Amino acid sequence: MSLWGQVNFLDPGSFIQREMILFHDHALMIISAIFVLVALVGLLLLRSTFSSRRVHEAQTLEIVWTVLPALLLLTLALPSLRLLYLVDEQPLSSKNTLKAIGHQWYWSYESPFYANLPFDSYMIPESDLLAGDYRLLEVDKRVTFPVGSDTSVITTSADVIHAWTVPSLGVKMDSVPGRLNMSNVHPLVSGVYYGQCSEICGANHAFMPIVLECLPANKMYFISLSKA
Repeated sequence: MSLWGQVNFLDPGSFIQREMILFHDHALMIISAIFVLVALVGLLLLRSTFSSRRVHEAQTLEIVWTVLPALLLLTLALPSLRLLYLVDEQPLSSKNTLKAIGHQWYWSYESPFYANLPFDSYMIPESDLLAGDYRLLEVDKRVTFPVGSDTSVITTSADVIHAWTVPSLGVKMDSVPGRLNMSNVHPLVSGVYYGQCSEICGANHAFMPIVLECLPANKMYFISLSKA
């Protein structure tokens, strides 16, 4: 859960989010190095007393400032493409499927693998919150996910475009009417993960949170039996 004044990302709860944070740090280091280099060159030019109106036949300089940016772009492009393919990868071993349907303004969930589904998930009003609950993030019914296994999440919308987003798990999918978008979710750590709709979908866009409760597989089995 994020805190006031937090600068860094949320703690990653999945392999994909770990890779996203690593790529962010990698890109940030390259950008910082470029900024420092350009700033130093600018300062040196300002302090220099030499001037020249013409530079002829500077092939070495042309080669350097053409090849160096190309190499820097490669160091960004290759990890970016790797991460892009990892995000789109759908493992064949996934045994769980969850369908999230966006409505104005709540989420509904369906699945043939869970005894307590389908159900609608509404935000809890501020007046009904208990001690320790998060404002604008708690829901009346949480979705349970198994830890350490793959779950294919399919999302669509019943009215306008929404976005099913859980930052700590590295998931952000557009929920488009008439279309099905799918992503794989593989939680690594037990806990409660919060998300929100990330597409402006109307007046109550900020009041349709997403809450995932990730539990070990054996605990999920007993929960399903108790609710069956």
